[in-house]
Amino acid sequence: MYRAGSVETNGGMMREDPLMEDIVMDGQGDAPQGATVAEAGSVPPAPRGPLDRDEDLIRDAVLRMGALVEAAIRAASRALVAHDAAMALDVVKSDAVINDAQRELSRLISVTIATQQPVARDLRYLMTLDHVTYELERIADHAASVAKAVIKLAPHPPLQQYVHLPEMAERAAVLVHGVLLALVDSNADKAREIAVQDDEIDRLYHATFDEVVELMRADPANVERGTRIVIASHYLERIGDRATNIAEDVVYLVTGDVEDLNP
Repeated sequence: MYRAGSVETNGGMMREDPLMEDIVMDGQGDAPQGATVAEAGSVPPAPRGPLDRDEDLIRDAVLRMGALVEAAIRAASRALVAHDAAMALDVVKSDAVINDAQRELSRLISVTIATQQPVARDLRYLMTLDHVTYELERIADHAASVAKAVIKLAPHPPLQQYVHLPEMAERAAVLVHGVLLALVDSNADKAREIAVQDDEIDRLYHATFDEVVELMRADPANVERGTRIVIASHYLERIGDRATNIAEDVVYLVTGDVEDLNP
């Protein structure tokens, strides 16, 4: 069983989940409500009940999935720095859990739409969450691809401390964390601010490519490790792009407008 503020590890143990803690501390995270705020002196509208509960359950499951994805990015980075192939393999294996979570969420969203027949903002909210789960699943795939590169790199001495890979991974994890907080707050401005951070990931990706090419030119012995570093940096760059896609989903959810936050 999951509980608020916790996430289940591969071993079945429960640990505190920073993303869920942040949401609890903020005191925010309610699903969008269709009713407007009652005017002073008027009787507040009765809660809608089943649809609200379904939206809350789906939202919380999306956040748990997001916490697993963020943890996978950080674990892949730790495995890289520690030359820990076993830890990297755990990241690869954990991707199946995230895939299952995405499929279950997609099913729940479809059932909710079919049975509750939401309209207007509620329908947009559920459709947005469905797309967010797709992006999170793809981010997890990229984290697993980074981990696969780590498994190949682990037996060898680090090439220039893996250039900018650790910093890229940390920035990617922070970006995912921030965009999910923007989602739960339904905060378009925060989503736009978070998306800007992808520019730094892009800069580090190009810097990594240039530096690794120079290292490979200087010594052919660097070619294999350098190639794997470039491949891993590409997947981290794609994580930033997909987190930006989620930020665009948040903007669409709040405003109804489609904005390109990564021109």
